[in-house]
Amino acid sequence: KLSLSSNMIDKIVGIAGMRNLKILSLGRNNIKSFAGIETVSETLEELWISYNNIDKMKGIGAMKNLRVLYMSNNMIKEWVEFNRLQDCPALRDLVFIGNPICENQPDVETWRNQASNRIQQITKLDGIPIVRDTE
Repeated sequence: KLSLSSNMIDKIVGIAGMRNLKILSLGRNNIKSFAGIETVSETLEELWISYNNIDKMKGIGAMKNLRVLYMSNNMIKEWVEFNRLQDCPALRDLVFIGNPICENQPDVETWRNQASNRIQQITKLDGIPIVRDTE
């Protein structure tokens, strides 16, 4: 586990040699993109990156083992960016509240339905379990 939260970091650098890194905490920084994260894409299972300035999801799809993504309070506005999470097959726990895409929905239920339908593999959204019809 590596915690670099609250450090005014604006880029993801210097983690290339960390071959066993499973949990990376980068919350409360000034990060704008996932550039640089691909260097730990093979091992990373949890990424805590809430309260940053990320507006594009490019690069997140390289995270094939990512199970947990805490990404609340960033700048994601469009479904096309959110949909990139479909490329993370192991993703189960997603926290995304506080992004403009969530706030632009008419209500919480609409947000939850839209998000869980787009990212079928998640079992928990914004801290609440997803209940799916099994019919």
